[in-house]
Amino acid sequence: MTERIRAAILDLALARGRDRSLCPSEVARALAADWRPLMQEVRAVAATMPEIMATQGGAEVDPVEAKGPIRLRLR
Repeated sequence: MTERIRAAILDLALARGRDRSLCPSEVARALAADWRPLMQEVRAVAATMPEIMATQGGAEVDPVEAKGPIRLRLR
């Protein structure tokens, strides 16, 4: 599943472009009807991707450690 998540994050981020972000739930929803259990794994995979950054309130954060909603985007 890790590779599917990685591909989905990258596909969605590239589709949005550098100026826009996406919610990790969009990745999870693209992969499963029962998407909520995937949320932690989506964040964990995003943390390993050098081309992706996570933000919260406009500031870069660690997607695994951040509490509350985050956004993902291309660096």
